[in-house]
Amino acid sequence: MSEPVTRSQVVRIPALTRVEGETALYLRIEDGTVTESRLAIYEPPRFFEAFLRGRAHTEPPDLTSRICGICPVAYQLSACRAVEDACGAVVDGQLAALRRLLYCGEWIESQTLHIHMLHAPDFLGHDDVIALSRSHRTHVERGLRLKQTGNALVELLGGRAIHPVNVRLGGFHRTPTRAELRPMAERLRTALDDAWDTVRWVAGFDFPDAECDADLLALAEPDTYAIESGTPVVVPFDEPRPRRAFPVRDFCEHVTEEQVPYSTALHSRLDGRRHLTGSLARYAVSGHLLSPLARQAASEAGLGDPQRGEFCRNPYRSILVRAVEVLYAVEEAQRIIAEYERPARPHVEVPARSGTGHGATEAPRGLLYHHYTLDDAGRVTDARIVPPTAQNQGAIEDDLRRLVQAGLDRADLSEAELTRLCERAVRNHDPCISCSAHFLELEIERA
Repeated sequence: MSEPVTRSQVVRIPALTRVEGETALYLRIEDGTVTESRLAIYEPPRFFEAFLRGRAHTEPPDLTSRICGICPVAYQLSACRAVEDACGAVVDGQLAALRRLLYCGEWIESQTLHIHMLHAPDFLGHDDVIALSRSHRTHVERGLRLKQTGNALVELLGGRAIHPVNVRLGGFHRTPTRAELRPMAERLRTALDDAWDTVRWVAGFDFPDAECDADLLALAEPDTYAIESGTPVVVPFDEPRPRRAFPVRDFCEHVTEEQVPYSTALHSRLDGRRHLTGSLARYAVSGHLLSPLARQAASEAGLGDPQRGEFCRNPYRSILVRAVEVLYAVEEAQRIIAEYERPARPHVEVPARSGTGHGATEAPRGLLYHHYTLDDAGRVTDARIVPPTAQNQGAIEDDLRRLVQAGLDRADLSEAELTRLCERAVRNHDPCISCSAHFLELEIERA
């Protein structure tokens, strides 16, 4: 039987196994106050930035896609944008549209996986998706259909669903014909209905009251919901401070990284303040640029009207924003396919030259930044990659601290309940995905 939580103790959760990588959680409680909250990533460093040095300028897209098996497109296209920026190449027209279509496929499969397989069980009283499928089989099957559609779209454009091989600097090795895209258009029609049903289903969940008091950071484009490009925009927590934007090339002047002693991942701060990227930030920055259908879905789901500047800071409701984004990605994919004309060439030339380039895109979990410096031969002399999960760690730790502090007001809070609270708080931010039957193993050290 789980023991009650005391007013002074150390809580160690040694392994968070339903996240990508190896992560532990440490909480210190002293006289009823949470004094420390650490999300300790102990996975060995992977050194991608180091072994990119000396590589040809054509190699970063393929190499960096191996950083993540769930979001390889995000890494490929961020790398492409940075190298193309350094080389002065511009990808536009139908090639740019195909890149956005490829990214829509990744949004559909990744967001759907998180919604149905990882996050929904938290709201419906189940330990995992296997148990969820026994009582909500129709919803789980719908999620699988949506994910398969996203995977199929990535495979069609990228050559395979994981670590695509058809992406290259300047575009693609081969572009599809209109006839090859036609079956996908048919499949997306069914997916749109499934996405609508997902929004309605998730809108019926019971969302605890919470607010993330961090600045929000996301990309913005003038006329569309930013996915594969954009300018960083900051929505301060303590509004009415004005929103502000800065060029992608100045990203590292605003987002600074530092090493903390308990984690192999760097922690990021935005102009010295805690910040959050991802679905909540995107909706705050660009919700008004969603399609009319997606805005209608958001409004009916209780997210407010983004046309009036209404947005959400409740991390529990991030699952609802993700559902709306899946609906938007399906609709956007339909639009791109309907307007598609095969380009004359599958890629533009990106000749090697010396220079420094910057690229950023919106991975499902948030803003992903790449920076490369090239020498005269086009070899990489410096590389820097700032992933969204590293940026979100400070906000996740603060959420955990406040959530546990609120839970301590309950005299009957058990260790098992405390573990579940922490699991939910972490999963709200989808810090990457790796499925397992059990999420956390809790260890208590009495103070």
